[in-house]
Amino acid sequence: MNIFSERVTLKLIDDCDLEAIHSLHARPEVDHFNTLGIPKDIKETEGTIKPWISENRKDSIDNYTFSIELTKTNQFIGLIALTSSGAKKHKKAEVWYKLHPDFWGQGFASEALESILSFGFSKLKLHRIEAGVAVDNLASIRVLEKVKMHQEGRKRKVLPLKSGWSDNYMYAILAEDFNA
Repeated sequence: MNIFSERVTLKLIDDCDLEAIHSLHARPEVDHFNTLGIPKDIKETEGTIKPWISENRKDSIDNYTFSIELTKTNQFIGLIALTSSGAKKHKKAEVWYKLHPDFWGQGFASEALESILSFGFSKLKLHRIEAGVAVDNLASIRVLEKVKMHQEGRKRKVLPLKSGWSDNYMYAILAEDFNA
């Protein structure tokens, strides 16, 4: 399954994405707000993404993990996921994303996020999509607000980052707000 936008394509990750994902996760700049930490080797990355790939291969997927690729070149530039564990009953999901630093500040994260929100609301018929973001992650906050997600609250000292415990802002968007 692929989701297309003007500049990026979202593709369900597979085994062939291991090296690119490992390279992304191993970058200190990407790790700054990452709760997974930098993997010690590619085997650790493989262990992290194996459940994501298994989920992507199911007939009925609850958690979608996509690579973000440049549409023109198919170059891997990041990851985005929609975790819809409460989708059936509560019609909600959570989104997360990470982008290679070479592609920061160019609108690719916003475009990928807009695409996955559209997928969640139109194809999965979700009512609500949420995201959490470290309070110091100003670039990601701008991405969330650019796609009209609203800050709904703050969780205190919930993210175990390398720099210590961080507060987390909670953002969300409703289908009716996205389609307005």
